Amino acid sequence: MKINFIVALVFLSTLFSYGQKLKVKQGDFNFIKGQKEINVEFVYDNMKLLKKNLTNDEYVKEHSAELEEKTRGKGTSWEKSWYASRELIYAPKFLELMNRYLYEEHNVFFSENLAEANYTLIVETVWVYPGWDAGVMKQPAKVSTLLKFVETNNRNNILLEVSSENAPGDQWGSSFSNEDRLGEGYAKTGKSFAKLILKKGF
Repeated sequence: MKINFIVALVFLSTLFSYGQKLKVKQGDFNFIKGQKEINVEFVYDNMKLLKKNLTNDEYVKEHSAELEEKTRGKGTSWEKSWYASRELIYAPKFLELMNRYLYEEHNVFFSENLAEANYTLIVETVWVYPGWDAGVMKQPAKVSTLLKFVETNNRNNILLEVSSENAPGDQWGSSFSNEDRLGEGYAKTGKSFAKLILKKGF
């Protein structure tokens, strides 16, 4: 009983020590009111991974090799799912939560490929930690992003820039997929950012 309590305490302290932080770096929220749709772009070009701050290419090469060593073909299969997750998991999770709060409450719709929208939200992934799940114990994923609103036709005009650090990605029960845990980190980013916009922009 005592050991279980200590394990739970360590796990909870780990969670709280990596709480998400949102910080307005420049601009304000005045432009958002009255908009009906916002274009969204997801950028992963310069993201770093793990505590070692690996580039995406370094991480893919390293992790793929580890998987390939255990089971031939598994590394190649994982690499495909790693890149596919951007379109299949990360972007949809983020957009779902943004729209749950902002479209349903204020009729502002966020989506990719809205070329006619006045403003574009650039979601730049800065750093991610996939976390791990060993059944009995687990470590949530963490996602850090730079969230930047710009004029669609003049990207140099930045209306609002917010940094989001260590958005936790976790699920009830076990999740042995790094991509699923990271997807929850993007969902948490969308939820927290949407709430900040609601508080400051309406």
